[in-house]
Amino acid sequence: MNTKRTSKINQLISQWKRGVVYTQSYLSRLGYYHDLIKIYKRNGWLDSIGTGAYKLSNDQVDVFGGIYALQQQLHLPVHIGGRSALVIKGYGHYSRVEGETFYLFAPSGTRLPKWFKKYDCGVDVLFKATNLFSHSVQGSFSQYKHKDFSIKISAPERAAIEMLYYVPSHQGFDEAMRIMEGLMTLRPIQVQQLLENCQSVKVKRLFLFMSEKFELPWVEKLKLDKIDTGSGKRVIVNNGVLDKKYLITVPKESSY
Repeated sequence: MNTKRTSKINQLISQWKRGVVYTQSYLSRLGYYHDLIKIYKRNGWLDSIGTGAYKLSNDQVDVFGGIYALQQQLHLPVHIGGRSALVIKGYGHYSRVEGETFYLFAPSGTRLPKWFKKYDCGVDVLFKATNLFSHSVQGSFSQYKHKDFSIKISAPERAAIEMLYYVPSHQGFDEAMRIMEGLMTLRPIQVQQLLENCQSVKVKRLFLFMSEKFELPWVEKLKLDKIDTGSGKRVIVNNGVLDKKYLITVPKESSY
């Protein structure tokens, strides 16, 4: 291999963020086109993890490195949310640790690339493209630093609402209650804006029900008359008991 080509691969390796997937579209923008990448693969410097996606040989890439590529290289509006974002922020102390599922959210119509869906990153990923909120709410996201890069995740207020979206299909009611009990420091202005923009009646009622049961300090600052909780009953769990204020069924055996 000539000196110019060797210098080019050395430059790529030195700048490559460890633990991150690099997509072919991003590599092409940097001047590393498909034919050159094939040579790098053949010489053992890069490994393919799926069509149009690569990692450094012998590098360990986890789910965060894949999400970083989705956000920063492919510019997909995907973020870690729900219970996963709460655990990352330290609100999952009383919930399960083993078998952690990563919850990803994006607006309706967003599609993940095949390489991300097929790559074994060591955790289960549950992705939902949904317009849970009617409008973007400023300040409802934060950054999570992992290794030497950062990714976008839901702020706790948004994450709590997203978590309840999955009750009871992929999120247990009692576990959600335990997590909600610890959310003592949510920002009431953020909560208000998110609930006003939330398009799920079930989620809004469940959020308010749990928050009031634990008398969380920020609840009294909410303007409930501005939050549309709809009409009619909603079944959260089968064979439950009806909460008369929010007209949702909750588990009979719970002490809430």
